[in-house]
Amino acid sequence: MTEPTSGCVDTDLLAEPRLVVEPGMAARVSAVAGPVLQGMGYRLVRIKISGESGCTVQIMAERPDGSMQIEDCEAISKALSPVLDVADPIDRAYRLEVSSPGIDRPLVRRSDFERYAGHLVKIEMAVAHQGRKRFRGTLGGVEGDAVHLHRDDTREGEDADIKLVMEDIADARLVLTDELIAESMRRGKAAERELKQKLGLEPPPPPHARKSDPAKSHKPKPKLKSEKSDKKNAPKNTKEHRLAAERLRRGEIDPTRGD
Repeated sequence: MTEPTSGCVDTDLLAEPRLVVEPGMAARVSAVAGPVLQGMGYRLVRIKISGESGCTVQIMAERPDGSMQIEDCEAISKALSPVLDVADPIDRAYRLEVSSPGIDRPLVRRSDFERYAGHLVKIEMAVAHQGRKRFRGTLGGVEGDAVHLHRDDTREGEDADIKLVMEDIADARLVLTDELIAESMRRGKAAERELKQKLGLEPPPPPHARKSDPAKSHKPKPKLKSEKSDKKNAPKNTKEHRLAAERLRRGEIDPTRGD
């Protein structure tokens, strides 16, 4: 079983408030679960109460760097169950389910919008923006209290690039794409490797190894051709080259002079 997160935990990320909070019964569960998770070194992402299997309370959580393992879910469930039993925020029998946010996860904090810049999202507003409440597009980073979005659902006469106030967002979720799956796999492998190293199941990285930051997006950048690389990769046996070599052999070109 995984112990509460250890090592260098970013306290600012750990204590960062959520922009999207739940109402009613879920809010009562949040008031109990949030402090417990934070004390263990995890962040509460979302609470969902459904009628499946009588009543299911689903708690999404994560480490500050966005990673989450099965062992983390087990540790949280074991610590949280007795606390919920005592606080009794739900007036009926229920089944507790602790999970990671998933690949197509909800974005509930400012750092989420910063971390997943460049990925495709769906956003639903609590307060309409330009007469609309639902948007879809690519995240372009955060500026002040607003998030940039390059829309792919524009109609004639609408702006493709807009800014949405984060406090007015009711729901934001990543859209499943190949790029998002690739980045999620990278994050998962990095977290698993770090856990094995802490448990002594895998040798630590060499001192000179550069440690990647899973909190940063590693979306592939487009390759840019430089003038230097174009010259380096230019063909060296063209007709022009062969004619110049023949003129040099005949003495028609003085090799000591420039072009």
